[in-house]
Amino acid sequence: MSPTAFLLIVLAGLVHAGWNIVAKKAGGDARFAFFTAVLMMLVWAPLGAWLGVDEVPRWGAAEWAFVVASGVLHVAYYVVLLRGYRKADLTVVYPLARGTGPLLSSLVAIVWLGERISALGALGIAGVVGGVFLIAGGPGLLRAAHDPTARARVHKGMWYGAITGVFIASYTVVDGYAVKVLLMSPILVDYMGNFVRVAVLAPNALRDQTAMWALWRTQWRHALVVATISPVAYVLVLYAMREAPLSHVAPAREVSMLFAALLGGHLLGEGDRIARLFGAACIAGGVTALALG
Repeated sequence: MSPTAFLLIVLAGLVHAGWNIVAKKAGGDARFAFFTAVLMMLVWAPLGAWLGVDEVPRWGAAEWAFVVASGVLHVAYYVVLLRGYRKADLTVVYPLARGTGPLLSSLVAIVWLGERISALGALGIAGVVGGVFLIAGGPGLLRAAHDPTARARVHKGMWYGAITGVFIASYTVVDGYAVKVLLMSPILVDYMGNFVRVAVLAPNALRDQTAMWALWRTQWRHALVVATISPVAYVLVLYAMREAPLSHVAPAREVSMLFAALLGGHLLGEGDRIARLFGAACIAGGVTALALG
Protein backbone atom coordinates (compact mmCIF):
# COMPACT_ATOMS: atom_id res chain seq x y z
CA MET A 1 0.00 0.00 0.00
CA SER A 2 1.43 3.39 -0.98
CA PRO A 3 1.94 6.14 1.64
CA THR A 4 -0.69 8.22 -0.17
CA ALA A 5 -3.33 5.48 0.13
CA PHE A 6 -2.39 4.92 3.77
CA LEU A 7 -2.78 8.61 4.65
CA LEU A 8 -6.09 8.81 2.79
CA ILE A 9 -7.42 5.87 4.80
CA VAL A 10 -6.30 7.29 8.15
CA LEU A 11 -7.93 10.65 7.43
CA ALA A 12 -11.08 8.92 6.18
CA GLY A 13 -11.18 6.86 9.38
CA LEU A 14 -11.20 9.94 11.58
CA VAL A 15 -13.99 11.57 9.57
CA HIS A 16 -15.99 8.33 9.43
CA ALA A 17 -15.91 7.79 13.18
CA GLY A 18 -16.99 11.39 13.72
CA TRP A 19 -20.09 11.28 11.53
CA ASN A 20 -21.19 7.93 12.99
CA ILE A 21 -21.15 9.43 16.47
CA VAL A 22 -23.25 12.34 15.22
CA ALA A 23 -25.71 9.92 13.56
CA LYS A 24 -25.95 7.91 16.78
CA LYS A 25 -26.73 11.06 18.76
CA ALA A 26 -29.46 12.00 16.26
CA GLY A 27 -31.32 8.75 16.94
CA GLY A 28 -32.95 8.95 13.52
CA ASP A 29 -34.57 6.44 11.20
CA ALA A 30 -35.06 6.25 7.43
CA ARG A 31 -36.35 9.83 7.48
CA PHE A 32 -33.05 10.98 8.93
CA ALA A 33 -31.35 9.15 6.06
CA PHE A 34 -33.62 11.10 3.69
CA PHE A 35 -32.72 14.43 5.32
CA THR A 36 -29.04 13.55 5.03
CA ALA A 37 -29.34 12.56 1.36
CA VAL A 38 -31.22 15.74 0.40
CA LEU A 39 -28.76 17.98 2.23
CA MET A 40 -25.84 16.07 0.71
CA MET A 41 -27.29 16.68 -2.74
CA LEU A 42 -27.48 20.42 -2.06
CA VAL A 43 -24.22 20.93 -0.16
CA TRP A 44 -22.11 19.12 -2.74
CA ALA A 45 -24.00 20.36 -5.85
CA PRO A 46 -21.31 22.85 -6.99
CA LEU A 47 -18.57 20.21 -6.98
CA GLY A 48 -20.84 17.58 -8.52
CA ALA A 49 -21.87 19.93 -11.34
CA TRP A 50 -18.28 21.04 -11.99
CA LEU A 51 -16.98 17.48 -12.30
CA GLY A 52 -20.06 15.99 -13.93
CA VAL A 53 -20.66 18.41 -16.77
CA ASP A 54 -18.02 16.71 -18.92
CA GLU A 55 -17.89 13.17 -17.55
CA VAL A 56 -21.52 12.17 -16.91
CA PRO A 57 -22.65 12.57 -20.57
CA ARG A 58 -20.01 9.99 -21.54
CA TRP A 59 -21.40 7.33 -19.20
CA GLY A 60 -22.97 4.27 -20.76
CA ALA A 61 -25.31 1.58 -19.45
CA ALA A 62 -22.60 -0.08 -17.36
CA GLU A 63 -21.68 3.13 -15.51
CA TRP A 64 -25.30 3.99 -14.75
CA ALA A 65 -26.00 0.43 -13.62
CA PHE A 66 -23.19 0.67 -11.08
CA VAL A 67 -24.40 4.10 -9.90
CA VAL A 68 -27.92 2.74 -9.31
CA ALA A 69 -26.63 -0.39 -7.58
CA SER A 70 -24.36 1.74 -5.39
CA GLY A 71 -27.20 4.07 -4.43
CA VAL A 72 -29.57 1.24 -3.48
CA LEU A 73 -26.92 -0.60 -1.45
CA HIS A 74 -25.95 2.58 0.40
CA VAL A 75 -29.62 3.19 1.32
CA ALA A 76 -29.96 -0.34 2.71
CA TYR A 77 -26.70 0.04 4.65
CA TYR A 78 -27.60 3.40 6.17
CA VAL A 79 -31.18 2.50 7.13
CA VAL A 80 -30.09 -0.76 8.80
CA LEU A 81 -27.25 1.05 10.57
CA LEU A 82 -29.58 3.75 11.94
CA ARG A 83 -32.05 1.13 13.12
CA GLY A 84 -29.23 -0.71 14.86
CA TYR A 85 -28.18 2.51 16.60
CA ARG A 86 -31.72 2.93 17.93
CA LYS A 87 -31.94 -0.66 19.16
CA ALA A 88 -28.42 -1.20 20.53
CA ASP A 89 -25.13 0.46 21.50
CA LEU A 90 -22.88 2.07 18.92
CA THR A 91 -19.92 0.22 20.47
CA VAL A 92 -21.51 -3.10 19.49
CA VAL A 93 -23.18 -2.26 16.16
CA TYR A 94 -20.39 -0.11 14.69
CA PRO A 95 -17.43 -2.45 15.39
CA LEU A 96 -19.21 -5.57 14.19
CA ALA A 97 -20.43 -3.81 11.05
CA ARG A 98 -16.97 -2.47 10.33
CA GLY A 99 -15.39 -5.87 10.99
CA THR A 100 -17.79 -7.99 8.94
CA GLY A 101 -17.76 -5.63 5.95
CA PRO A 102 -14.02 -5.62 5.18
CA LEU A 103 -13.66 -9.34 5.79
CA LEU A 104 -16.35 -10.14 3.21
CA SER A 105 -15.24 -7.48 0.70
CA SER A 106 -11.62 -8.64 0.91
CA LEU A 107 -12.66 -12.23 0.22
CA VAL A 108 -14.74 -11.11 -2.76
CA ALA A 109 -11.86 -8.97 -4.09
CA ILE A 110 -9.48 -11.92 -3.87
CA VAL A 111 -11.90 -14.44 -5.41
CA TRP A 112 -13.83 -12.26 -7.90
CA LEU A 113 -11.39 -9.48 -8.83
CA GLY A 114 -8.34 -11.75 -8.81
CA GLU A 115 -6.39 -9.72 -6.26
CA ARG A 116 -3.53 -11.34 -4.36
CA ILE A 117 -2.60 -10.82 -0.75
CA SER A 118 0.65 -11.62 1.05
CA ALA A 119 0.96 -13.52 4.31
CA LEU A 120 1.62 -10.22 6.08
CA GLY A 121 -1.49 -8.73 4.49
CA ALA A 122 -3.58 -11.72 5.61
CA LEU A 123 -2.19 -11.29 9.12
CA GLY A 124 -3.20 -7.63 8.93
CA ILE A 125 -6.79 -8.55 8.06
CA ALA A 126 -6.86 -10.94 11.02
CA GLY A 127 -5.55 -8.19 13.31
CA VAL A 128 -8.23 -5.75 12.14
CA VAL A 129 -11.09 -8.23 12.54
CA GLY A 130 -9.77 -9.43 15.92
CA GLY A 131 -9.40 -5.87 17.16
CA VAL A 132 -12.93 -5.01 16.10
CA PHE A 133 -14.20 -8.07 17.96
CA LEU A 134 -12.43 -6.97 21.15
CA ILE A 135 -13.78 -3.43 20.89
CA ALA A 136 -17.29 -4.78 20.50
CA GLY A 137 -16.97 -6.65 23.79
CA GLY A 138 -14.71 -9.61 23.07
CA PRO A 139 -15.62 -13.02 24.49
CA GLY A 140 -18.37 -11.35 26.48
CA LEU A 141 -20.38 -11.12 23.27
CA LEU A 142 -20.47 -14.91 23.10
CA ARG A 143 -21.57 -15.38 26.70
CA ALA A 144 -25.08 -14.83 27.99
CA ALA A 145 -25.41 -11.61 29.92
CA HIS A 146 -26.82 -11.84 33.46
CA ASP A 147 -29.40 -9.17 32.66
CA PRO A 148 -31.92 -10.43 30.08
CA THR A 149 -32.48 -6.87 28.86
CA ALA A 150 -28.76 -6.31 28.37
CA ARG A 151 -28.43 -9.69 26.68
CA ALA A 152 -31.23 -8.89 24.25
CA ARG A 153 -29.67 -5.51 23.50
CA VAL A 154 -26.26 -7.06 22.79
CA HIS A 155 -27.80 -9.73 20.56
CA LYS A 156 -29.70 -7.07 18.62
CA GLY A 157 -26.48 -5.13 18.22
CA MET A 158 -24.69 -8.21 16.89
CA TRP A 159 -27.51 -8.91 14.42
CA TYR A 160 -27.72 -5.37 13.09
CA GLY A 161 -23.93 -5.08 13.00
CA ALA A 162 -23.58 -8.26 10.93
CA ILE A 163 -26.32 -7.29 8.46
CA THR A 164 -24.84 -3.81 8.10
CA GLY A 165 -21.49 -5.44 7.39
CA VAL A 166 -22.99 -7.43 4.51
CA PHE A 167 -24.20 -4.20 2.91
CA ILE A 168 -20.82 -2.54 3.53
CA ALA A 169 -19.11 -5.40 1.72
CA SER A 170 -21.61 -5.17 -1.14
CA TYR A 171 -21.26 -1.46 -1.82
CA THR A 172 -17.48 -1.60 -1.31
CA VAL A 173 -17.11 -4.18 -4.07
CA VAL A 174 -19.55 -2.39 -6.40
CA ASP A 175 -17.93 1.02 -5.91
CA GLY A 176 -14.43 -0.43 -5.99
CA TYR A 177 -15.15 -2.02 -9.37
CA ALA A 178 -16.57 1.28 -10.64
CA VAL A 179 -13.47 3.30 -9.79
CA LYS A 180 -10.81 0.65 -10.48
CA VAL A 181 -12.16 -1.11 -13.57
CA LEU A 182 -14.59 1.37 -15.13
CA LEU A 183 -12.32 4.27 -14.08
CA MET A 184 -15.25 6.39 -12.91
CA SER A 185 -14.66 9.49 -10.79
CA PRO A 186 -14.87 8.54 -7.08
CA ILE A 187 -16.61 11.83 -6.32
CA LEU A 188 -19.22 11.33 -9.03
CA VAL A 189 -19.86 7.70 -8.07
CA ASP A 190 -20.85 8.88 -4.61
CA TYR A 191 -22.60 12.10 -5.63
CA MET A 192 -24.71 10.65 -8.46
CA GLY A 193 -25.52 7.63 -6.33
CA ASN A 194 -26.97 10.06 -3.82
CA PHE A 195 -29.73 11.01 -6.29
CA VAL A 196 -30.72 7.33 -6.24
CA ARG A 197 -30.74 7.40 -2.45
CA VAL A 198 -33.06 10.42 -2.42
CA ALA A 199 -35.46 8.74 -4.86
CA VAL A 200 -35.55 5.48 -2.87
CA LEU A 201 -36.04 7.17 0.50
CA ALA A 202 -38.54 9.85 -0.57
CA PRO A 203 -41.77 7.78 -0.63
CA ASN A 204 -41.38 6.62 2.96
CA ALA A 205 -40.27 10.04 4.24
CA LEU A 206 -43.08 11.95 2.51
CA ARG A 207 -45.84 9.54 3.54
CA ASP A 208 -46.47 11.45 6.79
CA GLN A 209 -45.28 14.99 6.19
CA THR A 210 -46.43 16.28 9.59
CA ALA A 211 -44.22 13.76 11.37
CA MET A 212 -41.40 14.36 8.88
CA TRP A 213 -41.31 18.12 9.53
CA ALA A 214 -41.45 17.53 13.29
CA LEU A 215 -38.38 15.31 13.03
CA TRP A 216 -36.67 17.79 10.69
CA ARG A 217 -36.88 20.52 13.32
CA THR A 218 -35.03 18.34 15.85
CA GLN A 219 -32.60 16.53 13.54
CA TRP A 220 -31.60 18.94 10.77
CA ARG A 221 -28.38 20.04 12.48
CA HIS A 222 -27.18 16.44 12.87
CA ALA A 223 -28.25 15.67 9.30
CA LEU A 224 -26.33 18.69 7.99
CA VAL A 225 -23.14 17.58 9.74
CA VAL A 226 -23.44 14.03 8.40
CA ALA A 227 -24.30 15.29 4.89
CA THR A 228 -21.28 17.59 4.86
CA ILE A 229 -18.57 15.29 6.18
CA SER A 230 -19.64 11.71 5.40
CA PRO A 231 -18.99 12.01 1.63
CA VAL A 232 -15.47 13.23 2.41
CA ALA A 233 -14.67 10.03 4.28
CA TYR A 234 -15.99 7.73 1.59
CA VAL A 235 -14.52 9.61 -1.38
CA LEU A 236 -11.10 9.47 0.30
CA VAL A 237 -11.51 5.69 0.52
CA LEU A 238 -12.49 5.46 -3.15
CA TYR A 239 -9.38 7.41 -4.11
CA ALA A 240 -7.32 5.05 -1.94
CA MET A 241 -8.82 2.14 -3.91
CA ARG A 242 -7.20 3.59 -7.01
CA GLU A 243 -3.83 3.51 -5.26
CA ALA A 244 -4.02 0.10 -3.56
CA PRO A 245 -5.81 -3.27 -3.83
CA LEU A 246 -9.40 -3.32 -2.56
CA SER A 247 -8.53 -6.36 -0.40
CA HIS A 248 -6.06 -4.11 1.48
CA VAL A 249 -8.09 -0.90 1.54
CA ALA A 250 -11.34 -2.45 2.83
CA PRO A 251 -9.92 -3.77 6.12
CA ALA A 252 -7.51 -0.85 6.52
CA ARG A 253 -10.57 1.45 6.64
CA GLU A 254 -11.18 0.03 10.10
CA VAL A 255 -8.59 2.41 11.44
CA SER A 256 -11.79 4.38 12.11
CA MET A 257 -12.26 2.06 15.07
CA LEU A 258 -9.20 3.62 16.68
CA PHE A 259 -11.10 6.89 16.78
CA ALA A 260 -14.53 5.40 17.51
CA ALA A 261 -13.06 3.42 20.41
CA LEU A 262 -11.79 6.56 22.08
CA LEU A 263 -14.33 9.17 20.99
CA GLY A 264 -17.42 6.95 21.11
CA GLY A 265 -16.71 5.56 24.55
CA HIS A 266 -15.98 9.01 25.97
CA LEU A 267 -18.88 10.86 24.37
CA LEU A 268 -21.51 8.13 24.65
CA GLY A 269 -20.35 6.42 27.86
CA GLU A 270 -20.48 2.89 26.43
CA GLY A 271 -18.40 -0.16 27.21
CA ASP A 272 -14.99 -1.05 28.72
CA ARG A 273 -12.19 1.33 27.73
CA ILE A 274 -9.41 -1.19 28.48
CA ALA A 275 -10.84 -3.73 26.02
CA ARG A 276 -11.37 -0.90 23.52
CA LEU A 277 -7.77 0.26 23.75
CA PHE A 278 -6.41 -3.27 23.38
CA GLY A 279 -8.67 -3.83 20.40
CA ALA A 280 -7.56 -0.50 18.93
CA ALA A 281 -3.93 -1.61 19.27
CA CYS A 282 -4.75 -4.79 17.31
CA ILE A 283 -6.36 -2.69 14.60
CA ALA A 284 -3.37 -0.37 14.47
CA GLY A 285 -1.06 -3.36 14.05
CA GLY A 286 -3.33 -4.85 11.42
CA VAL A 287 -3.50 -1.63 9.43
CA THR A 288 0.28 -1.30 9.59
CA ALA A 289 0.69 -4.87 8.33
CA LEU A 290 -1.67 -4.10 5.44
CA ALA A 291 0.31 -0.98 4.60
CA LEU A 292 3.54 -2.98 4.50
CA GLY A 293 2.06 -6.10 2.91
